[in-house]
Amino acid sequence: MKNILLIGGSHGIGLEIVKQLHKEINIIVASRTNGNLSDLEVTHHTFDAFKDNLEDLNLPEELDGFIYCPGTINLKPFKMLKQADFEEDLQKNFISLVNCTKAVLPRLKKSNQASIVYFSTVAVQVGMPFHTSVAASKGAIKGFAKALAAEYAPTVRVNVIAPSLTNTSLAENILSSDKKKEMMDERHPLKRVGEATDIAHAATYLLSKKSSWMTGQVIHLDGGMSTLKI
Repeated sequence: MKNILLIGGSHGIGLEIVKQLHKEINIIVASRTNGNLSDLEVTHHTFDAFKDNLEDLNLPEELDGFIYCPGTINLKPFKMLKQADFEEDLQKNFISLVNCTKAVLPRLKKSNQASIVYFSTVAVQVGMPFHTSVAASKGAIKGFAKALAAEYAPTVRVNVIAPSLTNTSLAENILSSDKKKEMMDERHPLKRVGEATDIAHAATYLLSKKSSWMTGQVIHLDGGMSTLKI
């Protein structure tokens, strides 16, 4: 049975990935809380990706997949952002991802062909106001993933999912009322924001053999926002 390590799987997109895979794959979740995992067949480690060292956890010697879910949505006008805001977003969205990746790569290299899945944002592809900090930190993931994919092919595949606004707890302030949600729905050509299941389906595909000829790619899973104007 495959071993998949998922950072941040107790809620939102990470939890949905766990729900879709836990019956057929050995999933190890490392997150700050157990959240909604108690009824699922997974191994959970209490872990803060922004503070703790992944190498301290008792992980399988061989990993077949690695998913990094933690992130931020810090939307403010540029003139209101301080250097500390950019540093915090960069640390949480990118530097912690790099540190976790470095810790697990020796285990991933022992697999026949391991798969890494990261998450960026549509705001890297499409210029959006109030997104300077999050787009900068998430944009770093895109460049990093492509370079890493080239360096570790064919042993480890590396791909990125770039969603638009998704209905999870991370976006609860943006979708806090029916009127706000309707406005956000209308911004997308497919007339709705994303759901955790939409993104999880893409992630499970990238972890499977069905995507075995795919690496170094950025999947724009955004309701058409990055490519269509209607």
